Amino acid sequence: MTTWVLLRGLTREAGHWGDVGSRLAARLDPGDTVVAADLAGNGSLNAHRSPASVPALSDACREDLRRRGLHPPYLLVAMSLGAMVALAWCEAAPEELAGCVLINTSLRGLSPFWQRLAPRNYLPLAGLMRPGLSALEREQRVLQLTSSEPARHEGAADRWAAMARRHPVSPGNAWRQLLAAARYRPPPARPGVALLVLASANDRLVSPRCSKRLAERWALPLKMHPDAGHDLPLDAPEWVLDQIMDWRAATAGPARPPPARRPP
Repeated sequence: MTTWVLLRGLTREAGHWGDVGSRLAARLDPGDTVVAADLAGNGSLNAHRSPASVPALSDACREDLRRRGLHPPYLLVAMSLGAMVALAWCEAAPEELAGCVLINTSLRGLSPFWQRLAPRNYLPLAGLMRPGLSALEREQRVLQLTSSEPARHEGAADRWAAMARRHPVSPGNAWRQLLAAARYRPPPARPGVALLVLASANDRLVSPRCSKRLAERWALPLKMHPDAGHDLPLDAPEWVLDQIMDWRAATAGPARPPPARRPP
């Protein structure tokens, strides 16, 4: 029995996974559980103060799962800042993890800042903080930045705006999460946890070279979608699930029998 935990990125919440969680659950063994968790400061935890470091965000997430009665082993499916949280978790408590899927993330020390956040996005992202901008206007702009084909996702911005009005993320929490992501460095050595890297070749927010560099650094399997944008689970959910299930089948494998004992 495995608890699959879905983790989103900067200022995003569990609801931004849409129906990915239910689609994943339909593919799993009956004993497995899927839960979309919120990072401290986001979603249902928006009243909490976001820690300004990724390890502290990871610790807070682990504690939240324990409070909810969700127990290891966990398998993390984590995107962007959520993937950094997953790597910090690998370093702090690898014994709790059955594996991690890292989606469109970037890491200080592996990739330069202009790849971690494309400079053409600096002004559009700053504009999201403009006073007087409605939740719907903000989410429409986010959709334009994170999807390669925003016109395909009719109603997505309206759903996201409703979530933003229900669970507003404070400017302070947003800045602390941004600071945490900007300064986080991965573990010096490859974690002793099964890892899969997924990325989007058409990611206009974070360069796909960041995911390539991570995969090369630790000799990890990397799957690259040719057309999707930064929000890979939004643009290509079935492709994401196919990659996860193929990787899981390959890494889990059949149980090995104990070695035969030699006669004395």
